[in-house]
Amino acid sequence: MSRQVYLDYAATTFTAPEVVSAMTPYFTQSFGNPSSIYSFSESNRKAMGIARQQVADVLGAAKEEIFFTSGGTEADNWALKGVAWRNRSKGNHVITTKIEHHAVLHTAQFLQENGFEVTYLDVDAEGRVRLEDLKNAVTEKTILVSVMFANNEIGTIQPIAEIGAFCREKGIIFHTDAVQAVAHVPIDVKAMNIDLLSLSAHKFYGPKGVGALYVRKGIKIDNFMHGGGQERGKRATTENVAGIVGLGAAIELTASRMKDASSRVGKLRNMMIGNIAKYHSLIHPQRIGSANHH
Repeated sequence: MSRQVYLDYAATTFTAPEVVSAMTPYFTQSFGNPSSIYSFSESNRKAMGIARQQVADVLGAAKEEIFFTSGGTEADNWALKGVAWRNRSKGNHVITTKIEHHAVLHTAQFLQENGFEVTYLDVDAEGRVRLEDLKNAVTEKTILVSVMFANNEIGTIQPIAEIGAFCREKGIIFHTDAVQAVAHVPIDVKAMNIDLLSLSAHKFYGPKGVGALYVRKGIKIDNFMHGGGQERGKRATTENVAGIVGLGAAIELTASRMKDASSRVGKLRNMMIGNIAKYHSLIHPQRIGSANHH
């Protein structure tokens, strides 16, 4: 009898039982609208505050810099469009890479269609951005650089700290799509000079349909959604409390296991590659990306 083995955790993960348990009361018991002023909603507001702090702690951010979204795609759209529209009086040039997720690439293309200039950087043979290429691409009109933290296809981790330091020196806003990296590799947004960072809960054993955008204090960004005054007036719509609680629980849980999980997955990867080469003479496994930057 055959047994299916799921190996595509870069696409999505299951929701951890501990996360489901944390979320459940907010479906059936504490279901009040957190934006309402009556006491029935107070526990939900507190729960969102706890989740916001959980996300901030993992990123090395302040909780006031965390804004909840419907996922990584919305966070990427908000980051690129929000920065571009707010800063278009200063310049109209955006830099990204050719290996970004479609959430960034298609948003960049949208900006091009609306009068912005976009430069798409090549990468080296290991999938890494060359800092010299970035430096050469910058113009006096450059207002935003967006480079993903870890690639969703080949896993290569970009030199985020170096890119961040360069952008900070030049006064250019720096965004990173960290959907594949958050809770799996150490991240410190302050030390890495990251201005905006996107994440999604379902990549680290949280629920689908919820994510967050980190926005460094002082960064000006236009609203992506308009309506009510939720998320401190930055993102309108009734908050997904259960999802937000799940996001907080998942990021805390996964980050606490990061070191052990990284070691275990690394050993499994090496064992799989070794056994394929050993038992299947016609198959010659090749690493894609950089073994030193995963």
